[in-house]
Amino acid sequence: MPVRPLDLSQLKVFPLAQRESLTRADDILINPDAEPKPCSEENAALIRACAVQIKAARARGASVMLIYGAHLLRNGAASILERMMAAGWITHLATNGAGTIHDWEYAWFGASTESVEMGVAGGHFGTWHETASTIHLAIMAGALDGLGYGVSLGKLIHEDGVTLPTTEELMRLIAADPAHPLTAARADLLHAMREQNWAPGRVQIDHKWKHASILAQAYRHSVPVTVHPGIGYDIISNHPVFSGSAIGRAAEWDFKLFGGSVDGLDGGIVLSVGSAIMGPQVFEKSISCVNNLRLQSGRDVVKDHAIFVVDLQDGGNWDWTKGEPPKTNPAYYLRFCKSYSRMGGAMHYLQNDNAGFIHTLYRALRAAH
Repeated sequence: MPVRPLDLSQLKVFPLAQRESLTRADDILINPDAEPKPCSEENAALIRACAVQIKAARARGASVMLIYGAHLLRNGAASILERMMAAGWITHLATNGAGTIHDWEYAWFGASTESVEMGVAGGHFGTWHETASTIHLAIMAGALDGLGYGVSLGKLIHEDGVTLPTTEELMRLIAADPAHPLTAARADLLHAMREQNWAPGRVQIDHKWKHASILAQAYRHSVPVTVHPGIGYDIISNHPVFSGSAIGRAAEWDFKLFGGSVDGLDGGIVLSVGSAIMGPQVFEKSISCVNNLRLQSGRDVVKDHAIFVVDLQDGGNWDWTKGEPPKTNPAYYLRFCKSYSRMGGAMHYLQNDNAGFIHTLYRALRAAH
């Protein structure tokens, strides 16, 4: 039975102004100086210990990596993370595609989040013109400077736009050196400029809520931020501009950049907050690559790092400090615990609200010596 792929160029897309957005940046942002949500004394003790270890890691120049899911942003932690980056307590941020979509929508539109059920039934879930168009614009323009997904989008938000070359310049560069490493990126941008009628020169996109963007604050503080999306996972696929090659190229660069921070994790800290799948999956592959390269050059594998995993699930009622449960125990199938428990460092699990954890950790870092 023959099957034809969808012609996404025929998708009807809509302006964000027509969407009923369920969350607003002005409503969700947490004041870092407010009192954090209460947590159990067991978790509070772990958070205090985490703060002490972060301070020690930074004193020795080790990486402190925060891997987070989109809900950390949606729960209002952007201002707290900005303070932590400004203080030098976080050296790397990593998120998934959804984390960038909500990030950009808050920064530009001041609102985000939609009803998936209602949108799918009407055929308009995720078909928002500005979101897909701007994120593709960012990563395609950033690729010409060798930038990945996270830095490209953070830069666009922080600088309120990008500057595009002319199509004639792109064609000249492609023809002059077809084997150049940037040829494919130039061709992707050339195609998009023609199909989407993007004009060359300065593209001004004002972001009135850039203070609500984790990516923009990371770019401002020169903290690497990497994005680890799946092709077809995110609403930026629901638009004629969709380019798997552009997204994949940006994500490839980010995976390599992520590995650079993993290479600095000796005595460092990993915070995995609300990332049940992406975080553990990307981390286990990256640390294997790092160890592979280290062993070839006569170095030891990554060691003496600590991993703090935060999620709302109960962790399978298993004490992960005692090692991995047997396959007959349901806890064995909790990927966010199991994978990190295998990564060579001490893994601690906290069942906790994600923004509450970050807020309490910020307070603990301010108090730690």
